[in-house]
Amino acid sequence: MSSDSSSEIVASSLPAALESARVLALSTGLPYAGGVPPAVAWELFSSGAAQLVDVRTTEERKFVGHVPDTAHVAWATGTSLTRNPRFVRELEAKVGGKDAVVLLLCRSGKRSALAAEAAAKAGFTRVFNVLEGFEGELDARQHRAGVDGWQFHQLPWVQD
Repeated sequence: MSSDSSSEIVASSLPAALESARVLALSTGLPYAGGVPPAVAWELFSSGAAQLVDVRTTEERKFVGHVPDTAHVAWATGTSLTRNPRFVRELEAKVGGKDAVVLLLCRSGKRSALAAEAAAKAGFTRVFNVLEGFEGELDARQHRAGVDGWQFHQLPWVQD
């Protein structure tokens, strides 16, 4: 199967917001299916159109907070953020296969972009990055959640 026909099959089963992200990703050369803003990710996840997978560390999820009912597969672990060599296998097991529609979320959207790229290279066809991440970028006072990100947009989350 050529990559063009594979793209057509993938596109035909995507919600409109993800299809738009996929088209933009193709036109800009992203190595994965695309990126979506936090509000779109919440809409897709809460409607059951996509799975949301948090790729932050266990400690970040516990102490900073997380989106309820999401899967967790750490991209990296520990304070030194050592890359998880089992990430792709764990992701595939959590989401039920490489054809699942998956949205990856990290702190700022950077690690999840790397995770999305690795997943795409491993054969995931519908993996997207949640832009801005859970906490977003640092503001002028060097704090997060003040300029963008899941928390900034006041989307649902809980803290242990």
